[in-house]
Amino acid sequence: MPITIVVKANGPYKILGDDVAQVRIVDEAGQPLVSAKGSGKSIALCRCGGSVTKPFCDGTHSRIGFQGAEAAQQASDASPKS
Repeated sequence: MPITIVVKANGPYKILGDDVAQVRIVDEAGQPLVSAKGSGKSIALCRCGGSVTKPFCDGTHSRIGFQGAEAAQQASDASPKS
């Protein structure tokens, strides 16, 4: 499987692929960031802003009820206007 980034509904960005170990994630100074969960075939990156292991996902999105932009927009569009 080629490296693919999937935007999970109301969840993280998931980097998937057979060669995900080759993905380098660096900070603004170019220093590599290492994820304890970055082994195997996926890496999850925080999208909610609440993770204590940023930029990696720690599951906080589930606890805080994070809604991705798509779901938030749909909820806004469906709510009654005053």
